[in-house]
Amino acid sequence: MPKIGVTEAISPADRSAFITFPWRIYANDPAWVPPLIIERKAFLDRKKHPFFEHGDAALFLARRSGEIVGRIMASDDPNYNALHQTNVGCFGLFESIDDPDVAAALFRAASGWLRARGREEVMGPIDYSTNYMCGLLIDGFAHPPTILTSHNPPFYAALIESCGFARAKDFFAWWLADWRDARALLHRFAERITKRQKAIIRSADLSKIGEEAARIREVYNAAWRNNWGFVPFTPSEFDFMAKELKPIVEPDFTLIAEIEGKPAGFILCVPDINVAIRHLKDGRLTRFGLPIGLAKFLYHRRRIKTVRLVALGVAPDHRRHGIAEMLVLRAIESVMVRRGFTSGECSLVLEDNHLMNRFLAAIGAAKYKTYRIYQRRLDD
Repeated sequence: MPKIGVTEAISPADRSAFITFPWRIYANDPAWVPPLIIERKAFLDRKKHPFFEHGDAALFLARRSGEIVGRIMASDDPNYNALHQTNVGCFGLFESIDDPDVAAALFRAASGWLRARGREEVMGPIDYSTNYMCGLLIDGFAHPPTILTSHNPPFYAALIESCGFARAKDFFAWWLADWRDARALLHRFAERITKRQKAIIRSADLSKIGEEAARIREVYNAAWRNNWGFVPFTPSEFDFMAKELKPIVEPDFTLIAEIEGKPAGFILCVPDINVAIRHLKDGRLTRFGLPIGLAKFLYHRRRIKTVRLVALGVAPDHRRHGIAEMLVLRAIESVMVRRGFTSGECSLVLEDNHLMNRFLAAIGAAKYKTYRIYQRRLDD
């Protein structure tokens, strides 16, 4: 068998090959949604992505007989290690043919890069940090990924485990197929707590996206602080995400709960534009200088009827006061009832977030996907 060589993807040609390699892996996967190449280039741009203001990352390509057979990213986030008093790096953007030797070569390269920075453990798949796409799909392979969630072949788990990784944490995705029972249940709840409910819930003012993003970031960092894998968004990271999402975020889809003018909670829903993107088989909005892909995307975007609940957070001081339930009720009424969306995904929910998992089950959602984070010591 020819030797496998792994090199860092530094040149423009190698970085382009890194981005387009997944088309080989998913050529026959009907559930796969191709990434937008323009978005992937921006995500990996060291000069523009705010992660590189405090962290570092490297991209690697595996080749056999000159043919690319796998890829991986290694990343190092000092902010995460300082907060958790750990010494861990991450791997992400893992793609490989079904060959344990290729996977082993990729992990050797990523591990070597992390060891050179003094790290003792590695976990993933995590693209930079848990604030970005993360988790290996363990079940639910027949369902296409929703916006900002990952998808992979079933054999990836065996490849990663063959390299000495063990489960660190699971996340769940829940599907709400029928909002009517949930709405009725939450209405009954709202009737009981209306008199003592102090929070005012309003739609986000997208004309003041910077100010609204700061309010949401404040709640997010407070609400998630004690969660496994949490790392706070820096202001520039949150601004970057807000600008990326602004074209698809709508006022009634983003709700903020305030008490005496201060943010106490929020809910962020977005139309699942993956429904439209999956029709762009080559991941391009233009071809031969013409906006062919863009026209196709806009055509299918008008027909989107599903949403993703990306985040629901309540500041610790205001939990168990019904704010989360009222936010979900308002979201159902503004998105499902008024706008005609029919169903949606709620994700990603930590396996030990028992309160949220019980709540989603109670309103009629079904757990339909599991994502896993793996971890191992670098000296294994």
